[in-house]
Order: sequence, then structure tokens, then C-alpha cells
Amino acid sequence: MICTVLGSGTSTGLPVIGCSCSLCTSTDPKDRRLRSSLLLTVNEKNWIIDTGPDFRAQALRVGLKNLDGVLFTHGHADHILGLDDLRPLSYRTGVDIWAEQALLQQLNRMFPYAFVAGDGLNSRPKLRVHEIRAGQRFDAHGLEVLPVRVFHGKDQILGFRIGEMGYVTDCSALPPPSLEQLKGLEVLFLDGLQRTPHPTHLTFEKAVLLARELGAKKTYLTHIGHEIRHQDLQSRLPEGVEAAWDGLTVEVN
Repeated sequence: MICTVLGSGTSTGLPVIGCSCSLCTSTDPKDRRLRSSLLLTVNEKNWIIDTGPDFRAQALRVGLKNLDGVLFTHGHADHILGLDDLRPLSYRTGVDIWAEQALLQQLNRMFPYAFVAGDGLNSRPKLRVHEIRAGQRFDAHGLEVLPVRVFHGKDQILGFRIGEMGYVTDCSALPPPSLEQLKGLEVLFLDGLQRTPHPTHLTFEKAVLLARELGAKKTYLTHIGHEIRHQDLQSRLPEGVEAAWDGLTVEVN
């Protein structure tokens, strides 16, 4: 499985609109962070985790031509607002999406035209919806997925374990069952927002401690905020933990 980081940034992305700080004006391409999303590729099949507002640009950048499904973590704007851009990828065979019941209801309210029964027209994506629950494995067209409960402040959202890869973005803590479900990973993509405490995200320090507790061989911090350059963050991280960047590819069993 090839994991491609489509976006490693927080909800505003980087550069931030209207900001001229040293980070937002950096010429290092690794300091340009689109909203968090991950592409999974196995034998020319493709799955996406989350479709944020940057999904169109991300798909064009990697030359995405087919999509077998979308896994959704939660319903915040920076993770779902690109759903309409599934249209051209769904015209021929449709696209399956997997999400918790509350999120499926939210998507139906926000994009009602996308969930109308029948073949419809090319003015809307053709979606097949599947309800999932934390702790219950499911098959996503050959991809075995375990949804994992994640605390995002007071919200309860999902992360995913797929084989030896874990994806946990927008995280402030993990309940004990999730800690067990994510033990012994080969690769972990983990929320690491900033140095200072935040009510709904992990700091860099807490992310490193959690990565050590889970015992992942390699951890990549993602959902990185508007605070630190990639090179500076990378220099602060211990062995086995790195800062993700847009375009990073990792091969996982």
C-alpha cells in the first residue's frame, strides 16, 4: 500500500489568507500545507481519507484518475467540503463513501442533491453510502479497515487502522480500547498541531509521547499548524518521528 500525503496542514492551510509572516512567505515547498488528507493506493486502486476544501487541487497534483472509495473521519469543514469535487470521479461507476451515521446525516443536509435516489445528472456526484462504527471492521472494496474511536476535544470522531498503517488526525486523546487497536503499527500518521496546548489537538510533545506509547516504528506528524517551519519542526523531533509534508509517499504492508 502506497500512502501519499495530500495535505498535512490545519484548517486554514498554509499560507494563511492575509498573512505575511515568515512561515506564510517561506519559499520552502514543505511549508505549503493543504488541508489534511491521505491517498491510499493498492494495485492501482485508490482510496481517500477525507475530502477537504483542497481536494480538487490535491487530486490534480497527483494525477488521480480513478477512486474506489472515501473514508471520512468527521464532519468539520476542512475534512468534508470537497465532497462535490468527487463528481468527475463518480460519473462512470459511482464512488462509495464510508462514515458514521451522524456524519452521513450531516453530509445529506449539506449536499442534499448528492444523495437523491436514481442515476441523476452530471451536476451531482453519484455516491453509495455505507454506515460504519468505531471498533467494527469492514471491507472497502478489498481494503480491510478498522475504524478507531478518537477524542477531538469534546467530539468523538474516527481514526483508521488499515493493515500496518494508522491514521489519527484531529486528536486530543485516545480512549484505552483505541490505544490497544493502534499498537504495533509500521507507520502512524498522527495529529501534531503546535507547541502550545490546544483544547482539541495534540501538541508536538504530546504527539511524541503518544507515538512512543503506541510503539509505531515510524510516526509522521500531520495537521500541522500555523506556527513552525517544516525544517525547524523536523529538527526538534526524536528518532522515529518526522513531520509529514504534502507529497510525502510511504510504502506500508
